[in-house]
Amino acid sequence: MFFRWDWLRPQLTAPIVPTLGPTHPDALTIGLFEDTLRAADTGDFLPYDKDRRWGGEKDEKVLRDDVVHQREHTLIPTLSRRGRGTTKVFAYGLRDSAVEEAAELAAKLAAVHDVVSARVVRPLGPRTTHPRGTRIQLKDFTTGPCPAPDGPVRPVTAWPTAVQETFAPFAAAMAGDGLAFLHTQIQAGHCGPVLAATIQDRIVGAIGPMEVRPDAIGCPQLMPQYFAVLPEVRGQGLGRVLWRAAMHWGQSHGAAYQLLQTEVGGPSDRLCQAEGLTSLGFTHTTSA
Repeated sequence: MFFRWDWLRPQLTAPIVPTLGPTHPDALTIGLFEDTLRAADTGDFLPYDKDRRWGGEKDEKVLRDDVVHQREHTLIPTLSRRGRGTTKVFAYGLRDSAVEEAAELAAKLAAVHDVVSARVVRPLGPRTTHPRGTRIQLKDFTTGPCPAPDGPVRPVTAWPTAVQETFAPFAAAMAGDGLAFLHTQIQAGHCGPVLAATIQDRIVGAIGPMEVRPDAIGCPQLMPQYFAVLPEVRGQGLGRVLWRAAMHWGQSHGAAYQLLQTEVGGPSDRLCQAEGLTSLGFTHTTSA
């Protein structure tokens, strides 16, 4: 076993694991960290990796030989070849010196692996004052019902053909939110249903794909979705209707929970906070 849990556990101020992302606190074990090292050796997806549903090969991997694991802090570097390439160093530790050391390591590894981007990811606890970056949020489906909302929301494939055909231009307009990628997955039949909202027979908002898969300990989780509403129709409550429709779908299909990442202070962040989700902490990413 590479990691010592008595060293690492006190440093986990937020439940995030390199290459895997946010993790339910009940599933946060030393085994997850050990699994990422084994996956780095094989290049395969872990059975519970959220990215596995997209197929292909796992892009990001842990740089096992460059991990720094000490009592005071743990630095776990990863490498992605996507685009022009990125190294990230996840800095687990309570002292600012861990971030400084992580920045040096990220820059060095970027040069070694000939990639252009070097970043440091620092997890922060849920009681962090004036947080920046990304909030990790938990929706627990076991605490109460998630009723279906009233509103013009249904799966894309359940709308009339003429309405379905408006998804392509909507997805193109919201490419920055991942909807263009989602559209390619829909066309290839590689993902679950996508819920869409309409105004005057035109799709103006969507959330999906809707899929439930087991996590590392076998608990069913609603997988993360792409979520977007056209800017010109925001402020009419469509985002909330889409969100509640997605939560109803997840609960009715047996999900126990969902984990989300939202930009602190952004529209999705405010929506999730208003809907009563639990904040599990934050991640702050900076350039090295």
